[in-house]
Amino acid sequence: MLKTIRIALWIAVIESLAVVGVLFWRTDRQEQVAAFRPEFSLPDETGTIRTAEEFRGKHVLVFFGFTNCPDICPTTMSEVAQVMDDLGPEAKDVQPVFISVDPVRDRESGLDEYLAAFHPAILGLAGDEAQTRAAVESFKVFADPEKAASAPGGYTMSHSSSLYLIGPQGDWLRQFEYGTPADDITADLKERL
Repeated sequence: MLKTIRIALWIAVIESLAVVGVLFWRTDRQEQVAAFRPEFSLPDETGTIRTAEEFRGKHVLVFFGFTNCPDICPTTMSEVAQVMDDLGPEAKDVQPVFISVDPVRDRESGLDEYLAAFHPAILGLAGDEAQTRAAVESFKVFADPEKAASAPGGYTMSHSSSLYLIGPQGDWLRQFEYGTPADDITADLKERL
């Protein structure tokens, strides 16, 4: 009888330790995620430096792309435009940002005109090589030139294709994989606004 009680107590202790371990792990993971605050400091078309900090209080949808992109970038910008339209009055609490991964060529081709064709709320940012690399690294994404004889300038850009959601306090909230329907993005945002 005493042996059975000891075994039951040891099992209870082990289960308790397992639960405590899981709780500590989850708390640590939540702190790590909450601590991820991607940053950018890039000029807009007028040369004004725009930073992630200035959008505190809003949800920010960030996309890395380039104007000569044949499919991913225009498709994603169309989805973002639809999201902004579908949000209606709540759109004032969301700032879409397009960060150019091909800034020299995008400034020359007219980044703002390109984005305005999708939606007037989309802010285009195109920095120098160091500013762009800093933003890419901060968001933990990739963007690299790739030779392509048929592309303008003989190259294209290989880049991350997700849309990133940053919360009102600047914390990374989630990413929407390429091809996520506008309705799903809108529904997610409406739950947060």
